[in-house]
Amino acid sequence: MSLLEERMTAAELKRDKTRMKKVLAILKETYPDAECALHHKNAFELLAATILSAQCTDVMVNRVTPVLFAKYPDARALARAPQEEVEKIIRPTGFFKNKATSLKEMSKGLLERHGGEVPSTLEELTRLRGVGRKTANVVLGNAFGVPGLVVDTHVGRLCRRLGFTREEDPERVEHEMMEWVPKSDWTLFSHLLISHGRAICGARRPLCERCPLNDLCPKVGVPPSPQRPAGHKGRDPLPDRSRRKG
Repeated sequence: MSLLEERMTAAELKRDKTRMKKVLAILKETYPDAECALHHKNAFELLAATILSAQCTDVMVNRVTPVLFAKYPDARALARAPQEEVEKIIRPTGFFKNKATSLKEMSKGLLERHGGEVPSTLEELTRLRGVGRKTANVVLGNAFGVPGLVVDTHVGRLCRRLGFTREEDPERVEHEMMEWVPKSDWTLFSHLLISHGRAICGARRPLCERCPLNDLCPKVGVPPSPQRPAGHKGRDPLPDRSRRKG
């Protein structure tokens, strides 16, 4: 039994799968150029950039990586790089000591187990230092064309606000969204939600009146605003029942 089947009836599943189709269609039309925001020329650069993106903006990562890759363009060069030199370059991304260690250990792992090349499976990627499911899915979807559903802070927040999940754990959100979203759209789905979160659906002040999803969104957790009725507190379309055990 799936996570959704544990929580929702057949009628509720059908209703919200239809709603998801409409949400996807609108987001695709609204953000036709949605794509990975991290600049990269190959899978290695994307892998390193995604590691650096933890607790850091994509804009800052894109400022740092040209310098990093000009000096250390591949796994062999980065594995041999002096720790202090890597730390100096990536310092603006924050947590630079841990990130430098992860970059060097990841590069060593690529050399020792994959001949310096980035592997194209989730299992192999997540065995590398500093690479979790989110990072692996970014690389799979954007470097190899393998469908990967990335759940970062923004994606998880919007999935909950749209009422498609109550889960807080990114991996559980990922598995639920894999049931809602067609596999062919997994990679794009994350880019669409990130674009929408930045443009319209902010964490503190969502611009609901300007949102193309306004009529489809239950606005879970959205506080009242002067533009909305005083009694409006957002509603939760998911039934509040105990999980049924399969």
